Amino acid sequence: MPEASVSAGYAKALLDLASAKGADPTLLAERCDLQLQQLEDPDTRVPFRVFKALMQTAKALCNDPAFGLHFGEQSHFADISIVGLICQSAQTMGEAFDQLNRYAKLAIDIDATVGGNRFELKRIGDDLWLEDQRRAPNDFPELTESTFARFICETARHFGSAPFARCVHFTHAEPDYRADYDRIMQVPISFGCDKNAICIHESWLAIRTNNENKYVFGIFCERADALLARLRPTETMTGRVQSLLVPLLHTEHVGMDLIAAKLGLSRISLYRQLKREGTSFGMILDDLRHELALQYLGGKQTSVNEVAYLVGFSDPAAFSRAFKRWTGVSPSLSIKDDQH
Repeated sequence: MPEASVSAGYAKALLDLASAKGADPTLLAERCDLQLQQLEDPDTRVPFRVFKALMQTAKALCNDPAFGLHFGEQSHFADISIVGLICQSAQTMGEAFDQLNRYAKLAIDIDATVGGNRFELKRIGDDLWLEDQRRAPNDFPELTESTFARFICETARHFGSAPFARCVHFTHAEPDYRADYDRIMQVPISFGCDKNAICIHESWLAIRTNNENKYVFGIFCERADALLARLRPTETMTGRVQSLLVPLLHTEHVGMDLIAAKLGLSRISLYRQLKREGTSFGMILDDLRHELALQYLGGKQTSVNEVAYLVGFSDPAAFSRAFKRWTGVSPSLSIKDDQH
């Protein structure tokens, strides 16, 4: 299993904050077995164990027990990860949340979530909770601190007084620096809970971002998909084809000849290898469009026409016909059914 890791951009942002707070960056890197040259390319990977050591050593060198909170408060997600740029280019915060889950591993790649996505929206009674589902969170509470502080502070930075958090629950015990929590979160906080979660105003999901741009969104997603493919290289030909198709879907340039060329194969050779795996190029393309369409529509923040574009249909009517073939219902009816 590949070692858990974070992006170098993420680790560099932590090191830069520690330096600004008075820590010697060279000493900090040495103590954590980190070569500063590793941070030159923001998309390269740093072992998660090194990132954890950076956080905990920075707390000591800066004499700042609330360093995790301050890291989330002061770092801008779009400056430290391509995932932040994608979220910023989405149309709404609901779509940004979907993209955060889709590309979360590019920022922090840990195989420690309780099934599915790291972040989930869960309705409990009348309340909607945004829950961080990673396992053993109390082994590294600073990560929870920085994550939730960033959710709260990024929303305030971009949308001012727009409602987001109603209250916040943490699984770890209340620390001595409770006052920092109150200042940053500005909502009721509970410790020693059964989940790490923010109870949110549902209206937050519908807030339109300040930087929505389909063209930029497509470019960033193409780059992110390429990085994901590199992060988790696939072993089957089906997986390799899927990895190449995802960043190209919205461009409609998804012919078998192009994919074969990218793989260094002839069309007939690709056909034969896929046949040995019990599939075909057309089946892979169709299944991928189906899967992504359900994902986008399931987020309930993306219109049918927008989903059609994202999965490679220039004609929304053609997308509707394909969706009905996949599911038996139209995409608009699927959205209505999910809302009941």
